[in-house]
Amino acid sequence: QVQLVDSGGGLVQPGGSLTLSCAASGFTFSNYVMRWFRQAPGKERELVADITSTGGTRSYADSVKGRFTISRENAKNTVYLQMNSLKPDDTAVYYCNARISRRDYWGQGTQVTVSS
Repeated sequence: QVQLVDSGGGLVQPGGSLTLSCAASGFTFSNYVMRWFRQAPGKERELVADITSTGGTRSYADSVKGRFTISRENAKNTVYLQMNSLKPDDTAVYYCNARISRRDYWGQGTQVTVSS
């Protein structure tokens, strides 16, 4: 069965960095677009970044452009989100996502808290 396992969150000071990872299994990872979403308390889940199956095209929400980088290692069935220059507004639970046969699959989420 499809499984996505998110990791790498934590508490970081403003201006700091974190790298999130999402380990995938149960499907042919290299065939699918992968996405990172986030959800802050009281807000809707929002798309942060996505990356095509080969990694050739990446896109970002305006709020993270220039600070976050999405990447993937198809040999390791893993997608990453490198987050730099973190701000308090980046505080949220971060989820990786795969859409397979019109169904969305989600990781369990990893908490990122940006605070001094």
